[in-house]
Amino acid sequence: MDVGDCMEHEGWIGGSLDVLSRSERQAPGSCNIRCGYHKLKNMSIRGLKKKQPKTFKVKIITVDAEMEFSCEIKWKGKDLFDLVCRALGLRETWFFGLQYTIKGMCTWLKMDKKVLDQEIPKEDPISFHFLAKFYPEKVEEELLQEITQHLFFLQVKKQILDEEIYCSPEATVLLASYAVQAKYGDYDPNFHEPGFLAHDELLPKRVLRQYQLTAEMWEEKITAWYAEHRGIARDEAEMNYLKIAQDLEMYGVNYFPIAQNKNHTDLLLGVDAKGIHIYSINNRFSPNKSFEWSAIRNISYSEKELTIKPLDKKAEVFKFFSSQLKVNKLILQLCIGNHDLFMRRRKVDSIEIQQMKAQAREEKARKKMENQRLAREKQLREEAERAKEELERRLFQLEDEARQANEALLRSQEAAELLAEKAQIAEEEAKLLAQNAAEAEQERQRLEITALKTKEEKRLMEQKMREAELIAVKLVKESDRRAKEAEHLKQDLHEAREAERKAKQKLVDITRLNYPHMVKYPQYSPTDTRDANFDKGSMKLDLKDIDLKRLSFEIERERLDYLEKSRKFEDRLKELKSEIHALKLEEKQSGLNCHWNEVLGSLDRSLGNTPSWMKTFETGDSLDINLQRPFPAYLLNTTSSWPCTNKIQHTVPVEKSSFQADSLVANSVGTGPRKQIIKVIRFVSKFPNVD
Repeated sequence: MDVGDCMEHEGWIGGSLDVLSRSERQAPGSCNIRCGYHKLKNMSIRGLKKKQPKTFKVKIITVDAEMEFSCEIKWKGKDLFDLVCRALGLRETWFFGLQYTIKGMCTWLKMDKKVLDQEIPKEDPISFHFLAKFYPEKVEEELLQEITQHLFFLQVKKQILDEEIYCSPEATVLLASYAVQAKYGDYDPNFHEPGFLAHDELLPKRVLRQYQLTAEMWEEKITAWYAEHRGIARDEAEMNYLKIAQDLEMYGVNYFPIAQNKNHTDLLLGVDAKGIHIYSINNRFSPNKSFEWSAIRNISYSEKELTIKPLDKKAEVFKFFSSQLKVNKLILQLCIGNHDLFMRRRKVDSIEIQQMKAQAREEKARKKMENQRLAREKQLREEAERAKEELERRLFQLEDEARQANEALLRSQEAAELLAEKAQIAEEEAKLLAQNAAEAEQERQRLEITALKTKEEKRLMEQKMREAELIAVKLVKESDRRAKEAEHLKQDLHEAREAERKAKQKLVDITRLNYPHMVKYPQYSPTDTRDANFDKGSMKLDLKDIDLKRLSFEIERERLDYLEKSRKFEDRLKELKSEIHALKLEEKQSGLNCHWNEVLGSLDRSLGNTPSWMKTFETGDSLDINLQRPFPAYLLNTTSSWPCTNKIQHTVPVEKSSFQADSLVANSVGTGPRKQIIKVIRFVSKFPNVD
């Protein structure tokens, strides 16, 4: 049942109800009228139930939506098409049609035949695609309604993304920017953050594969164009999109494979708003041959053969073959529709078209004024927002300045308090400094006096140290000289012993010669008489043995005395070294560091030149072991070398040091360094003077 018929029938029922209700109001007490009303109502409802026709369901799929309708069995294709157009609010119906797919071939629903009588898919609901069947030559002049423009925009955009219409990469980016402008409006960097186009399909896959850029890079390129479209309304952005797309070579062309003979398919036939074009199988951009609608006299087909007769009778008739008869019927249907629109564009517009164009102009003017008003309001609002932001920024700035001023005031107060405290502290420090200055002046005077005393002590100490060094050098020289004398004495002793041995041997030999019987009889009686010469020689030998023993005893005693003195000398030197070290630590602040280093160095040099004969007693052996060793002869004065029988060997007593310690002691009492100097002088005075 037609929707319009249903609406009229319902309106008739409503009208009858209104009439009865008015009559009832005029005679509220009449029972006959009331009973008639109920009878008429029951009869009308039963009549509707009996007259309700059989229906079938269809699903209409547009580019961006789906709709379902209940259609009567007797409806023709035009009835269903008009219902869809009314549902969409579309008046420019001559561009569109209902398409369905049967056996892999796309076919358009015929308007003059019943829907169910056509070869449609057997499904429930039956699906039809509401698409543009014919394309305008100039979109800006022919597309009057906004809904028509929007449907064309969506369909052409889908064909470009599905690569049914070829578009260069540069043009695809520009078209994508207009599509984004139509969808999102003006670009706002605060709202349209990076990644807002991640879920939108804007570029063909062929372009994405060709350049292999990241999604972020493509979005950056599209956004650069998108930002320049500021102020363009949605319908204007869609119209700009279509104006660019209509200049593409494959825009609005329906391609069909054909052949010039029955066996080979080597050509393509294209039908568009301007005419019929013949393409090679590998080139859909540039046609090999074209027939404009104004130059075609007749188009006909017979089975699979289709003939195009030019208007010029002398021109050659073009014949070609298609794959099947249905293709020829579809080609002819498209040719008729495009030719009708071609002729219609070149005639005077009908009253309906004129009214639609006038309404479109008025609508555009109204929208233009509305857009201008909105633009002014938007501009004023943006200016107000900028002024508000400026005031808020100024307010924040003033608040910040006030806060900084308060902080500066607090800091200045704290600084003033700190300065007051510092002034008080500085005053106290000035007093302390004055007191310290006075103490420093006293200390300076005391140090000057001490320095004078220290200089005098240093001079005396240097003099004593020089004397001590001279004594040490003399002792070393004397020790070396005595070592040499001991070596000579040892050699003389060895020669004396050798001479004694020879003398004894000679005496024995003489005795053997003079007294041979004594050799045979070695033991003799004391009462035996001896020769006077023999007694005299024996007396001389005995006296010589006694002298040797006495001399050895004196040498051993002298050696022990010298050894003891040497040990005492070494101990005193070590003690002096330790005392000088302590004295150096005490006198660091008085400027004597360099002097003590020189003194210690000289003492180390003197200790390092120990004679070789003294080193034999430095190994720590016991006295008995040292006594068993051969003692180097050490004579203070010798007048002759061994052997000696006529001259007596003697020693000269050693005198004490030429300088006296008592006078120095009297002059040095009272100071620490002088006491140390006195100890050194007393120590040196205990040893003999070798001058």
